[in-house]
Amino acid sequence: MFGDPQSEVLDRREGECGELVLRRAGEHFEVIANGTFLMDTRNGESERVLVRAAADRMPQGGRMLVGGLGVGFSLRAAIDHPRVGDIVVVERESAVIEWNRGPLREVHDDALADPTVHCVQTDLVSWLADTDQRFDALCLDIDNGPQWTVTDGNAQLYDPGLLADRLTPDGVLAVWSAADDRAFADALATAFAEVETLTVPVPRGEPDVIFLAAGTRAHA
Repeated sequence: MFGDPQSEVLDRREGECGELVLRRAGEHFEVIANGTFLMDTRNGESERVLVRAAADRMPQGGRMLVGGLGVGFSLRAAIDHPRVGDIVVVERESAVIEWNRGPLREVHDDALADPTVHCVQTDLVSWLADTDQRFDALCLDIDNGPQWTVTDGNAQLYDPGLLADRLTPDGVLAVWSAADDRAFADALATAFAEVETLTVPVPRGEPDVIFLAAGTRAHA
């Protein structure tokens, strides 16, 4: 479990969000940001559901943006899905990218080395605002949810208009959250014709939540 006294610190870095630590506890890895648990490799089912739910609605060979590399579960699911073509993964923290090319690669079979993957190290909020690229699916797993962001600036990431602008007319948005958020779902409905909430049971605590949105009103 998290906080296991037998855990081993593998690396410690100063990142964009403060101190980042990679630990190993038995067969599992943990990432801690500023002393607060951020993610681990114990399950990952909701991250896979995030990608599968979006990819199932994509055209064959469509382009997917994965926002947040994490421990690689979402990226691996995107690579393995038969409908996904090219994948752009945007990750702000250089340490997270290095860890995924190092000790974490055993978790996802070296997903960053796949030829369909283009990894961009930058802040996703700024990247989305500046790019003119459009995607058939956006899969975002940056924070613990719209109301529980790693840094205050990430709140801009949950602007439905910004997200809708980066989608193709038939594109789909999927957003991971550790808890339900009715205000966010209502906000999505101002920019998308269809909004759905999926719940994914977890071993302990409340289920994780996936927000799905499609039918951008801007392209109606």
